[in-house]
Amino acid sequence: MDKLKLAIVGCGRISDCYRDVFQKLSDSVSVVYAVDKDIEKAKNFAADFSCRYTDHYEDILEEELDVIHLCLPHYLHKPYSVLALEHGKHVLTEKPMAMSLQEADEMLEAEKRSGKLLGCIFQTRYNESVSILKRRLEEGIYGKLLTASSILTWNRPDSYYAGSDWKGTWEYEGGGTIIDQAIHSIDRVRYIVASDVEWVEASIFNRTHPKLFVEDTAEAQIQFQNGVQYHLFATNTNGFDTPIQIEFCGEKGRCGLIQDMGYSYLGEKYEEFREVKKSVTVGKDYWGSTHIMQLEDFYRAVREGGKPLADGVEGRKTLELVKAIYLSAKYRKRIYLPFTDEKLTKEEMGKILFY
Repeated sequence: MDKLKLAIVGCGRISDCYRDVFQKLSDSVSVVYAVDKDIEKAKNFAADFSCRYTDHYEDILEEELDVIHLCLPHYLHKPYSVLALEHGKHVLTEKPMAMSLQEADEMLEAEKRSGKLLGCIFQTRYNESVSILKRRLEEGIYGKLLTASSILTWNRPDSYYAGSDWKGTWEYEGGGTIIDQAIHSIDRVRYIVASDVEWVEASIFNRTHPKLFVEDTAEAQIQFQNGVQYHLFATNTNGFDTPIQIEFCGEKGRCGLIQDMGYSYLGEKYEEFREVKKSVTVGKDYWGSTHIMQLEDFYRAVREGGKPLADGVEGRKTLELVKAIYLSAKYRKRIYLPFTDEKLTKEEMGKILFY
């Protein structure tokens, strides 16, 4: 089996996960290029693989590459993905897929034209406990599913944003705690419920970050087409990062996740099932340990055909829900899906956050 030739674009914090995965999959993949606008970061990443490095993305587009991994600020996901697809490369980008639904559609159109694959990183879908919960709910063990909830209470101090020229901005990140931190919870719930969204009602606030114009706190009520009601709460104003809590309630019982640990209440029976960490041993705890499983899934699709679990269509669906939350907060009304997306500016969103 020939090794897949890879390039990583963006050698910041999250690249530590990729370095770990690439090393563990060295029998089947080969890192050919590392790219970062900070040439020293690219050089340091490349040193572990004895590969080439550059600070110019255009340098790699004509190279013989199979997959380009994008670990970039949100606003660069669309243009860099489209360029890579147009040059015949498969693309796996970090979340969110894009800044807008229009951008996401352009990426899907580029994927279709190129005949290559586009995927979006939602590694927490691949947790073993998520798979167990999804299977049990599909089997009807808990009866008809009625409600879902997710709670995220994390901490992001001013220093988290101070060292970045794009985080905490509508222009370059596309929002705050919803699109940056809570998006993985939102994706997991949407994936497990396995239904399109009917409507969203939401509110967003900036409670403790007056220098920013994005939200640090949000709540939403979401109606899925299959009747499930989903309540979301997220804030990054907490004193520290607590484990994410996700729960599903059915007619006969309930089940859920506390970070990566699954649990189940069925009558008087209670059980827990803990995630078996397959690989990633570096990086932040909240990144999880399943990047390797998503990358393996994407590489399988590249080699054998078919679609990865978190493809571009799935990335767009989660982005659509995120954008619906923001538009509902902006107009203070229920947003029905599908809808016409629009650009959110610092000026107009600031009026909502600090009214």
